Amino acid sequence: MKHAKTLYAAAALSLAAIGSAAAQTSRVQVLNEGFENIGGLVGWTQVNNSAPVGNAWFQGNAGIFAAQAGPADSYAGVNFLSAAGGSGNIDNWLITPTLALSGLTDISFYTRHAADPGFSELLEVRFAYGDSSNPADFATLITTIGNTGGYPTEWALFDTSLALEGPGRFAFRYAGPAELSGYVGLDSVSVVTAVPEPATWMLLAMGLGGLGLARRRVQS
Repeated sequence: MKHAKTLYAAAALSLAAIGSAAAQTSRVQVLNEGFENIGGLVGWTQVNNSAPVGNAWFQGNAGIFAAQAGPADSYAGVNFLSAAGGSGNIDNWLITPTLALSGLTDISFYTRHAADPGFSELLEVRFAYGDSSNPADFATLITTIGNTGGYPTEWALFDTSLALEGPGRFAFRYAGPAELSGYVGLDSVSVVTAVPEPATWMLLAMGLGGLGLARRRVQS
């Protein structure tokens, strides 16, 4: 009987240790975009719902300001001409590829606008599960930059963590009256998510198998 108790105790301790290890996760970067070539972006989607429709997001203009990192024009730019003629209402979307997300997920990016006075820029960051590129599906608002809060005139880092499970996409929405909008840059977009360690699950399976073996030995 003492031997049986020892086996059960050892198995229980083993499973407790494995369970603790299973809670440990590694981190993987599933998106790293520096916008060296806007025209060559893979998996990204642009949707311009501005009225009237004007220009899409474009390659950064180094003559206005240089990129946060990399070549001077390697950032995504967007401006008041999102609405044709610079008059109307802007609703211009830049949507990431579909990403596999697993648990705690960090999205970070840099943004700034031209330091011209009198403009009220607005950039929203949104999220939607699945692979939709329909702006109506991006109901989860992650953060808002600008508007009444002011927009940085130098490159500023924004970083948000949230729990996400499954495939999904992030969206950058440039919005507002064209008459009050100027020029915004977006650079160094990164998404890092949690991934279970494959070795952990192998250990868990071995631990469960060991417990079953211990029980069979005790019963025999």
